[in-house]
This record gives sequence, structure tokens and C-alpha cells, in this order.
Amino acid sequence: MSRRVLHSVAVGSMMVAAVALGACRDTGGEGKLFEVSGKIFVFNYRLARATYVVTLRPLQPMGEGQVVVADFQNPAGGAPIVVEQKVWPKLDKVSLESPALTCIVKNKPYAIAISIKGADGTVLQKIDTTLMSTEDQSILPDRPLVVDQLYTANPDLVGHPDGKLPGDPKPDCSKAG
Repeated sequence: MSRRVLHSVAVGSMMVAAVALGACRDTGGEGKLFEVSGKIFVFNYRLARATYVVTLRPLQPMGEGQVVVADFQNPAGGAPIVVEQKVWPKLDKVSLESPALTCIVKNKPYAIAISIKGADGTVLQKIDTTLMSTEDQSILPDRPLVVDQLYTANPDLVGHPDGKLPGDPKPDCSKAG
């Protein structure tokens, strides 16, 4: 065989091997356990509250004892809001929801840092993302429109069906960044 033929066979073999290796690669990225499948600010008008909600989708089988810890940027300023959620291996997602927030500003990106930890506390994966709201917190009423599980109208809002109370103290957003 001539050198030219051998060279062509060698190059062709390397190309086939490269394609085969590429096809075997983990499409989720090597070592990644989860990816963000959803993130949103939830404005609950009835309860006059807003929260972060982030959903993670597993890319590999989940292990026993894993925990997801999310540090949500506090829209009001100050220390991040930390939420910890146990991973349940039989579920097809992990959902994280923050406590009620104040001072959310429209079109401002807020940082979210997520760590997936093993049963021994070792960090297995980190995910950094941001979330931007399409609305300001000002769209919410000053107080919840209902006060119990039976959806009883809030007596504080009599005469104020929009939930806005003139003179009601507003959250201090002076530290919001």
C-alpha cells in the first residue's frame, strides 16, 4: 500500500473514532447531577406575597441523603436567603421555594447560587444563575386579601377591594441593591 492510502486510512479511522467517542459523551455534561429546568418569581396576589421558585431536573440517578442548598439574593438587601431541600430519589424533580420576599424590582437580575451536597456534606455540584422579574412588588396588595383556609375576606381591607391601604407602612427597600 502506498503512503497516501495508509495516511487516508489512518485519518479516516481517527475521524470515525472521534465521532464514536463524541456520541458516547454524557449530554448533560460530565459530573453534572442537575440542571435548572424552571425558575420564576411567583406573585400570589391573594396572599400578598412573592417568592422565588426554582426547579431542578436530575441528569443522573439521585443518591440517598443528597441535599440541595440555594442561596437566593435578598431583594431587600442584606444576607442571602438560604433554603435547604432534601433530595427524594424517587421524584423526577427538586423544587425550591423561598420564604416571602419584599422589594422586588422589575427587570433587575437577582443572583441564585445552588449547591448539591452528598450525604456526607461534600459539595457535588454548584449551579449559579440569575432570575429577573417581569413585575415590581408594588403590584401586590398591602395585606392578604383572605385570612384563612376558607378564603374569608380580610376585614382590614373593607372598603379597599384592591388591597391598597392609604397610609399603610411600606417595606423599607433602602438597602436593596
